[in-house]
Amino acid sequence: MADSHTPPPPGTGPLPNAVHHAVKPGTAVLRLQTAQARDRVLDGAWWPHSRDLAAELPALVGALTAHVGPITRVGVDAAGWDELPPRLIVDDRVVHIDSFAVGDDTVLITRGDRDHFSLLVVPPHTEPDAARAAIAQALRADNVTGAEQILLDTGTGT
Repeated sequence: MADSHTPPPPGTGPLPNAVHHAVKPGTAVLRLQTAQARDRVLDGAWWPHSRDLAAELPALVGALTAHVGPITRVGVDAAGWDELPPRLIVDDRVVHIDSFAVGDDTVLITRGDRDHFSLLVVPPHTEPDAARAAIAQALRADNVTGAEQILLDTGTGT
């Protein structure tokens, strides 16, 4: 039995202090599994500044491209954004935007032809502590909870 001073296993506790304080609107916090077989519910989380997809998405796509390679397509929950362009040009590349009326509080990122990453989208107006709790839950290695339930559990739901 572990005593109260034993830290939790990596990926199961709150965000590390340096990350916790750095997380603010506009932050993409990612734990991406690039193996062919990924069994996680969520691959990461994103906390945009606003519901203006054309303004928010370029920074996310740029950050992801730097770490995982070119992003070709982004699928979004149509209800979560003010306007939905069919495509955006990010760093001289066309990124196609797909929208779905699913209400699942995620964004689906496509790299190449078939490699998908699912990110929890924390609503822009969320209080910092609630947003950080939602992001921490989404990043837990043992997380089996979907995005909508995470937002409800942490008080960040829309």
